[in-house]
Amino acid sequence: MTEDQSKTANPYLGGLFAPAREEITAMDLPVTGRVPDALRGRYLRNGPNPLRVDDPAGHLWFSGEGMVHGVRLRDGRAAWYRNRWVRSDEVARQLGEKVLHGPRHLGMDFAPNTHVQEFAGHLLALVEGGSLPYELDPDLYTVGPFDFHGTLPGGLAAHTVIDPRSGELHTVAYCPAWSYVQYLVAATDGRVRRCVEIPVEGRPMMHDFSLTEHHVLLYDLPVAFAAGWGSPPAFRWDPRRPARLGLLPREGGAGRVRWLEIEPCYVFHAMNAHERDGLITVHLVRYDRFFDLTRPAPFRQPAYLERWTVATADGTVRRLELDERPVEFPRVDPRRLTLPHRFGYAVHQPAGEERTGFGTGLLKYDLERGTAEEFPVPPGGDIGEGVFVPAGPGAAEDEGWVLAFAYDPRRAATDLLVLAAQDFTAGPVARIHLPVRVPVGAHGNWIPDQPPGP
Repeated sequence: MTEDQSKTANPYLGGLFAPAREEITAMDLPVTGRVPDALRGRYLRNGPNPLRVDDPAGHLWFSGEGMVHGVRLRDGRAAWYRNRWVRSDEVARQLGEKVLHGPRHLGMDFAPNTHVQEFAGHLLALVEGGSLPYELDPDLYTVGPFDFHGTLPGGLAAHTVIDPRSGELHTVAYCPAWSYVQYLVAATDGRVRRCVEIPVEGRPMMHDFSLTEHHVLLYDLPVAFAAGWGSPPAFRWDPRRPARLGLLPREGGAGRVRWLEIEPCYVFHAMNAHERDGLITVHLVRYDRFFDLTRPAPFRQPAYLERWTVATADGTVRRLELDERPVEFPRVDPRRLTLPHRFGYAVHQPAGEERTGFGTGLLKYDLERGTAEEFPVPPGGDIGEGVFVPAGPGAAEDEGWVLAFAYDPRRAATDLLVLAAQDFTAGPVARIHLPVRVPVGAHGNWIPDQPPGP
């Protein structure tokens, strides 16, 4: 099947979504502009990249095996680009390679395709729904499944928060086989030190969560696992499910969760949350509904940046829409996670059927002033999630760079853009030219080089 035929049958198999067909390594990439000397590390991004699709018409984008794309920056240059499939057992078999084996949760074995995060010296490809993360080496080759040194009681999740104060990893994991979700905390030694099982009904999809200094926020919303509909697990909007926001004290047990009723909606991604004087402030991206198969284009609904203010005294939740532009993939300076923050970044998404990829531009929000600046991409282009990299440990909140993959229709290939956060609309200070098109993907992170030891 050609890419055009695939697009006709399924938009997630053609055009800018068409999967990469091979793994490549390219050294000493050409650069327009100059890579800042302070950028020493790897920009990595994960995303679905199916090896084989038996039913193109029924293929779901998030069911493809994970492929991690990376660019290595150092000494003011781009040392390499490489892409590698995550080697689950099935991926290894399809590639004719030795199966790695390792621990499993409920016999699940899926090549994580959603995020990539370094923690406690381990580089992890992440996915939700009950599967384990997979560890990668610095060159993106798969080491094998990772169960936090035997301490992970189930699967992990696609989204984690590393508390900038403690360095610990927090997440909320779900699995269609469970009647609960797990709040997990891993200590800096890479072992899970805390697991709270919180009962929930109807097997909800909790793609993300929020963390403040004292609370965990759980989004129990009307999207739940649909038994027998697709593999890996697939989901549907269930209008019978109530929408509620759970408040769990960080050190509290499951019985201390306080459930607050909210209007029906869906939240894929939260930007950040913090609290002060009994008020919790959350910035997130809200859909009216998602996975609703009774509506046209159920997977292409618009979402908008909102501020939710939660009064812990009386349990009220106030919503305020901050921008009329549809957006997704919100991020902040990672040093501000769980803390008050002024700036945030998001992808400006085209509406409905206008989409060829995920983004028409990147937005920088000044949440204190209520303003936003946009760096647009040209017609036919696309841009992914923007990842903020501080200029140094003591740098100001927006003193640094925003990194993102962007498709250049003139080259029919992808660039890694380096935007100066304090001069956001001026254009990239560096445009690193990759030799191939990177398919539309999910989430990524900047993995800085470790400072040399004494």
